[in-house]
Amino acid sequence: MSVNILNRQADSLQAMAALATNIHAAKSLCDIVKTNLGPKGTCKMLVNGAGNIKITKDGSVLLSEMMIQHPTAMILCRAASAMDEITGDGTTSNVMLSSNLMKNSEDHILYEGVHPKFITDGFTVAVEKALECIASLRVPVGPCDKLDWEILANVAKTCACTKLPRSLALHIAHEVVEAIRLIYRPDEPLDLFMIEVIHMRHRLASETQLVRGMVLDHGARHPDMPKKIKNAYILTLNCSLEYERSEVHSGFSYSSAEQRERLVSSERKFTDEKVQKIIDLKRKVCTPENGRTFCVLNQKGIDPPALDMLARDGIVALRRVKRRNMERLTLCCGGNACNSVEDLSEDDLGFAEVVYEQMVGEEKYTYVEGVRNPRSCTLLIKGSSDYSIAQIKDAIRDCLRAVKNAIEDGYVLPGAGAVELHIYNQLMKYASQVKGKARYGVQVFAESVLSIPKTIADNAGLDGREVVLELLDIDSEYGRQVGIDLSTGKYLIPAAEGIWDNYNVKQQTITIATTVAQQMLLVDEIIKAGRSMSAKSA
Repeated sequence: MSVNILNRQADSLQAMAALATNIHAAKSLCDIVKTNLGPKGTCKMLVNGAGNIKITKDGSVLLSEMMIQHPTAMILCRAASAMDEITGDGTTSNVMLSSNLMKNSEDHILYEGVHPKFITDGFTVAVEKALECIASLRVPVGPCDKLDWEILANVAKTCACTKLPRSLALHIAHEVVEAIRLIYRPDEPLDLFMIEVIHMRHRLASETQLVRGMVLDHGARHPDMPKKIKNAYILTLNCSLEYERSEVHSGFSYSSAEQRERLVSSERKFTDEKVQKIIDLKRKVCTPENGRTFCVLNQKGIDPPALDMLARDGIVALRRVKRRNMERLTLCCGGNACNSVEDLSEDDLGFAEVVYEQMVGEEKYTYVEGVRNPRSCTLLIKGSSDYSIAQIKDAIRDCLRAVKNAIEDGYVLPGAGAVELHIYNQLMKYASQVKGKARYGVQVFAESVLSIPKTIADNAGLDGREVVLELLDIDSEYGRQVGIDLSTGKYLIPAAEGIWDNYNVKQQTITIATTVAQQMLLVDEIIKAGRSMSAKSA
């Protein structure tokens, strides 16, 4: 009650009431997200204040879009979102594990009188043992120059199947892995920003494809420019080709119409000379003998007179190309991104076999394809509705991160709940060796980890408890890492079925979720009193 003496308008919850409140908030959040877990998980429909609808089963999207006000739930969400930013996956598992750690501790703390410190000490011991178990199960994906792309493809499939229908997930996973293979270099860090993800509200989701080149979401701005050119030189430019006002206030005076014409022509001359240098380069490198054509992709503007000059010479020119695509274009087509038209040469030019424009409704898209040795590419998402496009976009993001994690870790883990089942068995054996009340914490941790495969089975319409008990016996008796076959409720061998999870996602999930749960269990008072309350009471 000391806080009420300092501030009479302050609200506070103490001891067991504070703990019960935190546990209740964690349970509520867990109940929301747990039905999304696994390949058979259900979706949530999110409706914002403007009436816009979003359908998703991605935990990170769900937590970021929901309006959460309870402070404990907000802490759990922030921890899970922080993990998603690092690893790109594991959000739902993180929330479930931290919530179940708190929920399973409730009986020991509230009803048996065990001090929370003993429980959290047990968590610390259990985490160390769990990380040892994970390390013993990891499977290498090969050295950087000899990666096992079959395992990486299965990592992408495992990730995609938790977000999308299976047939679509397999197609998306294949395209994602091919995109990464295209840009991957053993001696360089993998940069996912070199994969442009663009969507087109057109045709079917199953027609989402990898384009071994670039797709730009706009077209040429002059009606006389050709819609398709072949064997094209690509000039990537970051130079203004339009009339620009001076940076300082200036003016000109004239006394006759002839003087005015001379002023206008001299004003225009500066831009025309820059355009003429591009035209001269085109005439130099594109001859009737080699049959080459010319395309200009400019980050800055090109005004109508400049477009007209370029169109008369058969040059395709795109203006206002997005900044993020400038580096991708040079890595894709070759050449250099030029900031000036001075001293342009053939060495500055890239190449593409075909550049063409496609109209979808009122939108224009420009394809740059047939490039040599591309180091960037485009994943073109297609779909008939914004809902399906958003789902595919979230799935592609997670698949890209999953494959990148596997490459950077150098290891993967068996999926389908095999890791959690093995950790449970090992921890229950280990608990008998832990002395004192910390044993309760180890047992609580084991039960909480086991809740993940139970929930996966429940979401598939199976009896989660019965399925898990059968698989635990197999893991314990034969020492084989087995997972749940969601179609039959029996066991399967994840390695044989190609079901793999990320090594660092499991590590981060166990570490972060446990840390958050420990902090929440050690809260003995919740005080709601800000500066505004203090000012009023004064």
